[in-house]
Amino acid sequence: MGLRLGDKAPDFTTDTTQGTLNFYDWLGNNWGILFSHPADFTPVCTTELGMVAKLKDAFTDRHVKVIGLSVDSIESHENWIKDINETQHTTVNFPIIDDSDKSIAGLYDMLDQEDEDKTTVRSVFVIGTDKKIKLMITYPASTGRSFNEILRVIDSLQLTADYQVATPVNWENGEDCIIVPAVSNDEIPEKFPLGHTEIKPYLRYTPQPNK
Repeated sequence: MGLRLGDKAPDFTTDTTQGTLNFYDWLGNNWGILFSHPADFTPVCTTELGMVAKLKDAFTDRHVKVIGLSVDSIESHENWIKDINETQHTTVNFPIIDDSDKSIAGLYDMLDQEDEDKTTVRSVFVIGTDKKIKLMITYPASTGRSFNEILRVIDSLQLTADYQVATPVNWENGEDCIIVPAVSNDEIPEKFPLGHTEIKPYLRYTPQPNK
């Protein structure tokens, strides 16, 4: 059975473009994003790695470390990085894993079971400070990932980990949140001193509590 939300993210030690690292030690007390690519020198992934590099400050502000994975060698990665930096007008500033033996892809259930060569699918894992998987998304080869959406989800995950709220449809950081049903009306003044608006007994909005 594959990984599920809430499962412990598998630990590993591996070679990367920034040296050998142990995943848990490298993460430390940070959140993490592990995202995979079918191969180096692929067009959509080239644009994605460039965007991740440009968003470094946004990830750092959220205490998130990012690491990529591809089934090619370190030498291949380093040559690909030159192309990424040139075409995307940035500098790749995060490690890319050499998963030539597909061992980490196997740990994270990233292998396309319908492909005879078992190529790596384009997956994203968001991992919390407790080393548990908080989000999993798998994309087709034809569709580039939205890292702005991934940042939005991280904002929600970090908020809801600390407060008894959920975030409504199309929520953006700074907007009102929903008080979870487990909180009684009597508890609201203490837990949410900024006030609340009740639409229905189960639908109660409050200003974002950490703003």
